Amino acid sequence: MAQYLLSVHTDFDAEPPAPEVMERAFMAVDAFNAEVMASGSWVFAGGLHPPSTATVVRGTDGEVLTTDGPYAEMKEPLGGFWIIDVADLDAALDIAARGSAACRQPVEVRPFQEVPES
Repeated sequence: MAQYLLSVHTDFDAEPPAPEVMERAFMAVDAFNAEVMASGSWVFAGGLHPPSTATVVRGTDGEVLTTDGPYAEMKEPLGGFWIIDVADLDAALDIAARGSAACRQPVEVRPFQEVPES
């Protein structure tokens, strides 16, 4: 089994969808989450507040500097994510496609690095 990060990218500057559209998306994501949990692939998931709420922390040479975020400027920053544990990339892509359809946003799929056994 391998773990993958499914990143949901969101344009926080875009006009928000109508409330009824958002409600349908929330219901679809809830159903999707339940499906992934039932399959045994669920590890963790979460939605994020807009990048304007971020704080960037830099620890260098014993000094800590904090600044208001975000760290990087981008059009569609990370808006939420799922971490899944599946057999292979094809399984991760299948789940990501269903997640993207549920949340109505693009989803990037990235594998976690494997931890060497000691």
